[in-house]
Amino acid sequence: METSNMRGLRFYLPYAVFVLVGLLIVFLTTDVLAPVLASWPAAVTMVFGSFIGGASAEGGGAIAFPVFTLILKIPPDAARNFSFAIQSVGMVSASLLIIGRGIPIEIRAVYYPAIGGVVGLLLGTYALVPLLEPVTTKLFFVSLWMAFGIGLWRANRNAARIVATGLPDILSSRDIFNLVSIGLVGGIVTSIFGNGIDLVTFCVLTLWYGIDEKIATPTSVVLMSVMSVCGFGLHAGVIQDFGPIEFHAWLAAAPVVVFFSPLGALAISYWKRLSIARLLYTIISVQLVGALYVLGFTFEHLMFCAVVIIIGTWLMIRIDRLANLPEAAR
Repeated sequence: METSNMRGLRFYLPYAVFVLVGLLIVFLTTDVLAPVLASWPAAVTMVFGSFIGGASAEGGGAIAFPVFTLILKIPPDAARNFSFAIQSVGMVSASLLIIGRGIPIEIRAVYYPAIGGVVGLLLGTYALVPLLEPVTTKLFFVSLWMAFGIGLWRANRNAARIVATGLPDILSSRDIFNLVSIGLVGGIVTSIFGNGIDLVTFCVLTLWYGIDEKIATPTSVVLMSVMSVCGFGLHAGVIQDFGPIEFHAWLAAAPVVVFFSPLGALAISYWKRLSIARLLYTIISVQLVGALYVLGFTFEHLMFCAVVIIIGTWLMIRIDRLANLPEAAR
């Protein structure tokens, strides 16, 4: 048993050592220690955020983005960049543990959405993000997630619903088109918040294809790790808008997420399907109420959230209804 457990860590452990040694070198050879220590709220946030990122279809950025923008008053672009950077450590760590331990995933729901996701990431970054206002971005984030949560809740009202263990053995051209298209949409959402393709893909896998949450969840974690690395590389290496706020927060939180994200991925492999879904409902609800509390329960804010939730919920219901139609009727 001990040998088997060590084999399960064969990909994760070298990466964790690489990250920790790299951080130690940075701390010893630069003068960043003081601003890093001052960024302790980021580390505290990511204790919970990284565990949730590894244990659910919401990346760690789904916790970091609202906390950073709503509570810590950090600009959305800095919060987004931090999400990409910290998930490149945490979600990658969780993914390596998932792969090493042989936790079931649907690999085709990783590389097809990733193709569309990269295109959506570029489109969103260069065409959409510059047009968005900070408050609108924050409210859209929590409202969109609430719509996803309602859609998943509706599907799970029948606790005994039959679930699949993966995509069809042979994917039709339409299935491939759907997966790439969902990746495109998810990539655009991810370009705004630093995460999103994971939850979008998770909803399609569970609602359209009826895949078990225990398989859809680790699949979404692996997909988000791929997109996080792409997003981090885009902002840090190409656009070069990775500023000192997110850099110091990243250094502060990285030693945390390298342990807690894989811990979340390990824990979720033992949870029941509906327990995973209930975790998502709770997180999503807290995010929405918290955002409205911080930004204000104004008529304009409530109406904006209501419109996004109604449209998003309708789309989720539509997906679920189509999933229950005969193949010829789709």
